[in-house]
Amino acid sequence: MSRPARHVFVCTQQRPPGHPRGSCAAKGSTQVLQTFWAELQKRNAYEKVAITYSGCLGPCDSGANVLVYPEGTMYSNVTAADVPEIFNEHLENGKTVERLLAPPELWS
Repeated sequence: MSRPARHVFVCTQQRPPGHPRGSCAAKGSTQVLQTFWAELQKRNAYEKVAITYSGCLGPCDSGANVLVYPEGTMYSNVTAADVPEIFNEHLENGKTVERLLAPPELWS
């Protein structure tokens, strides 16, 4: 297996209901992760992109959070509907999806 050009981490942290920090799982991150995996399979992009679930990435109240390396780009408030755009723009064409970027005060 060759080294992928980009690695995507999707926070799937789950906390009890009512936890003050919230959690990405409560905001649909499992569906986001599954949609990334489905896009990876549909595009047969296994040699270019790796998709991994992760624990907490930090800004829980802005989840679901997605982190893309090697750029270190954090996307927040990501939904499953956003995944094709992230795949098209960022993962395949190297262009940041500006509307989903985590604010600088959360990730800079």
